[in-house]
Amino acid sequence: MPPRLGPAQPVARAAIIVHVPMTLRAHCGGAPELPLSATSLRAVLEELEQRHPALHRIICDETGTVRRHVNLFVNTNHMRDRNGLDTPLAPGDVVTILPAVSGG
Repeated sequence: MPPRLGPAQPVARAAIIVHVPMTLRAHCGGAPELPLSATSLRAVLEELEQRHPALHRIICDETGTVRRHVNLFVNTNHMRDRNGLDTPLAPGDVVTILPAVSGG
């Protein structure tokens, strides 16, 4: 007789991945990627604020607006070319944080 299986476990929601550039990894425990469960870019930032507040402060100002020198991409599209912070996300999407680089 086969073993009895327990109650069905809920299927974990597939995560989106946030790519963190080398220069910001110290603010999230050194992780190059952060798997999150979020359905929009705004939800990504809210989850980052809870889990990695130092990283969130670099990305967003005190009003929650993405700083001018930080670019956020969903897959290969800049958030400005989509729906901004209301850009919907699907399992498997990749969000890339890309701070502007300047110098002389």
